[in-house]
Amino acid sequence: MTPEAAKFIGAGLACFALIGAGIGIGNIFANFLAGALRNPSAADAQWGRALLGFALVEATGLFGLVIAFMILFA
Repeated sequence: MTPEAAKFIGAGLACFALIGAGIGIGNIFANFLAGALRNPSAADAQWGRALLGFALVEATGLFGLVIAFMILFA
């Protein structure tokens, strides 16, 4: 295996973080929606926490993408 091929394989494996981020974001908003439908009066109070969870999950996905770009271009 050439080093160039290993670099592409490593970058592809680093992108698995994006799969986890997609699953995590789906879980966050699915559970928020389920909770908001059960108790609509508490939905406004929980919206900030849902956005915080979204931001943290998205950040981990972006870190994986940055690592993939570092592997490819640095």
